Amino acid sequence: MSVTSPDASEESTPPAAATLRSGSLGTADIAFFVVSAAAPLTVMAGVAPLAILLGGIGAPAGYLVAGITLAVFAVGFTTMSRHVRSGGAFYAYITRGLGRPVGIGAALLALVGYNGMEIGVYGLLASATKDTLHALFGADVPWLPISLAGLLLIGYGGFRSIDFGAKLLGVLLVAETGILALLAGGVLVKGGSHGLSGASFAPGHVLVPGTAVVLAFAFAAFTGFESTVIYRREARDPNRTVPRATYAAVGFLGLFYAFMVWIVIQAFGDEEVLAAAAKDPGGLFFSAITTYVGGWAADLMHLFIVTSVIASLLAFHNAINRYVLALAEEGVLPRRLGRIHDRHRSPYVAGVAQTVLGAIVVLAFWAAGADPYGQLLLWVNTPGMIGLFILQLLAAIAVPCYFRRVRHQEGVLRTVVAPVTAAVLLATAIALVITHVDLFTGASATVDTVLVVTAPAVFLAGLVLAWWLRRERPRVYADFAAEPAG
Repeated sequence: MSVTSPDASEESTPPAAATLRSGSLGTADIAFFVVSAAAPLTVMAGVAPLAILLGGIGAPAGYLVAGITLAVFAVGFTTMSRHVRSGGAFYAYITRGLGRPVGIGAALLALVGYNGMEIGVYGLLASATKDTLHALFGADVPWLPISLAGLLLIGYGGFRSIDFGAKLLGVLLVAETGILALLAGGVLVKGGSHGLSGASFAPGHVLVPGTAVVLAFAFAAFTGFESTVIYRREARDPNRTVPRATYAAVGFLGLFYAFMVWIVIQAFGDEEVLAAAAKDPGGLFFSAITTYVGGWAADLMHLFIVTSVIASLLAFHNAINRYVLALAEEGVLPRRLGRIHDRHRSPYVAGVAQTVLGAIVVLAFWAAGADPYGQLLLWVNTPGMIGLFILQLLAAIAVPCYFRRVRHQEGVLRTVVAPVTAAVLLATAIALVITHVDLFTGASATVDTVLVVTAPAVFLAGLVLAWWLRRERPRVYADFAAEPAG
């Protein structure tokens, strides 16, 4: 006669698989991920001077227009977020509205788009760090070790728990916005170069040919803001938290960008800022903070640009990992990519894969003798940026299509008017970016053509993948972007 231990049944039951840490993120935490991905200090110091140079003193209005456009997009987007609980974010929304083939095409485009936005930035990290070390210590270091060290650092950050990442991004974001706020305070207290002026918002300075260029730069500055929904499974009360974080991120970025561009114009004066931007666009903000605050603040700005880039990399890394996790759980990608760490509750295998991919691309550009900024950053980022714009457009179109087919109590303003308006405005933004793509890349017409067609080509490849899945793996195809049980 055998005796069964009271714990035998428990020992024979396999432990439950680890899951993401639900209820970890509040509105502020998610907003930190989104705003950090945009890298506001880097956008201001590195890109805004070019917007002023090419668009004139009306540049601040361009950032406001871009922010308003994306806020309109967010109306339909966040309304749909109350009805879609899948971890697939963009591709889940697009699947619900436009069907599985388009949704699978969007999923592949999201993977390539987000990876492009992150991996290219390792070139910016190398360039910014080199510039900072030279400015502060006169040291010249090769760029490859910086990029590889960045890959390891970001890989570790993604390996840790999501709340660790949120706290780290909160600290870094306060640092980069704080140094810009310090500049703003200095300019406002001293009244600018010739007194504060509102000429930047006058129609005569806004409605000029260069505004189209400014809008292209401005829309690019918001890239990644929609990633709030990626964190739905880890959010507290996601039906409230995700929309609030989306509006908070868009509102903050739109107002902050416009305000800081206006501030730097006031620092030099409406008449003088164009000459200053033409002479040294990369040094415009550093010169302003040196004049109005002090050289020590310029040194801090150099350091905080590096941390701004690190924050952006970590935010994109976490977003990519969750896209890969969702696609692995769906069976589109190998399921082992969907493993979650028992203690940190992070999609660590997806993170390792993303880090390895980043290292391969960085090493390939280094072996080819490429420039980390002019080629690694710009050539890899640009297709990613265009890809994410196309995803936004498809998501905007998907909203009214979805609500036409389901019973709901949402108003027509949220389900039709706002998303259709956003689709028109986003299509215009895509046209502006493509028309002025040479300003983003500084490359030849041939290279620009390749960079522009990459995103549509990836989407078409996704349609082919959808056809293959439907034929060879019908269960995976049928369950694609399905709502989670419970």
